[in-house]
Amino acid sequence: MYSADAFDLLSTTVLLLNSAGEVVEANAAAEVMFGRSRRNLLGQPAAFLFDRDKALAHSIQQACRGEVADCRQFARVRRGVETVEVAVTSVALSQPLWSALIEIKDLEQRVLVDRSSRLVDEIDTQHELLRNLAHEVKNPLGGLRGAAQLLESELPDPALREYTSVIISEADRLQALVDRLAAPQRMPVQWQAVNIHEICERVCALVRAEFREVALLRDYDASMPEFRADPARVMQALLNIVRNAAQVMTGFHPTQSPHITIKTRIARQVLLRHKQHRLAAVVTVIDNGPGVPEILKERIFHPLVTGRDGGTGLGLSLAQDFIQQHGGVIEFESQPGHTEFRLQLPMEPF
Repeated sequence: MYSADAFDLLSTTVLLLNSAGEVVEANAAAEVMFGRSRRNLLGQPAAFLFDRDKALAHSIQQACRGEVADCRQFARVRRGVETVEVAVTSVALSQPLWSALIEIKDLEQRVLVDRSSRLVDEIDTQHELLRNLAHEVKNPLGGLRGAAQLLESELPDPALREYTSVIISEADRLQALVDRLAAPQRMPVQWQAVNIHEICERVCALVRAEFREVALLRDYDASMPEFRADPARVMQALLNIVRNAAQVMTGFHPTQSPHITIKTRIARQVLLRHKQHRLAAVVTVIDNGPGVPEILKERIFHPLVTGRDGGTGLGLSLAQDFIQQHGGVIEFESQPGHTEFRLQLPMEPF
């Protein structure tokens, strides 16, 4: 015996049909897939929920009549003005309440999850390499600085001490860089109740003080509850994303004034790093800057990769690292005039 409530735990869309091919049950993911409420879906002919497809409609009818055990095929679902390709599986049920079950998987979402997983693995590997490199560099760097200090104390000519001062200052700069490369994994995550909008407001205050020419807009979901996270790391991740957007727009003159929008939303039944979460907090940073250069899109979160003069290439990498420590991920989409970075965090209860 099937339980309709159990299907709400799935990230894939599930529709349960009667013998006429009409929807009699729909899970929570179906509301997201079709952009309709569950009440609006009930009673609809399942075939009408997709773009016109005679083969799909025939398969659904066959499943409802019990003529086929299951049938897998591709179809398209309309979302607003766009259509999304999905994989549809129609399954006949020998069950008194329902004649057939339809499972629908968003192919684009699956590709996105797979891409995010590959990104996580790549960044973890690179961070491990960099931490090993930082360890190897740290000891000789300390010796270099100490030798320069001893030499400085022995030099009689103050003019010559300028050279040792340069050595010491550059050694300190490299030491700071090495510390930043090794820092993210040093301290455990400090879990506590977090109000995401308080973090957003603190980030806005910091960025506004530094970039007064960039307008900061808010689009908050006031119903978003508190959830468990490390407020310092979430704030640093969001600050790095927003500051990066502001820095990119410095000197860039779009057709409209430069602005950044911070948007918060709750996502349901989200798959993050191959783990299903009932709820997730999504913080989206949207700017109208020039966009991410095409050559950097596949490597934008890799450490030491930057498209900005004077950049270290650590800000976005560190942001991704902090969000991943929460079991979340940062994704982005970019084109000239519109770039979105989405920070997705599991809303773990506390």
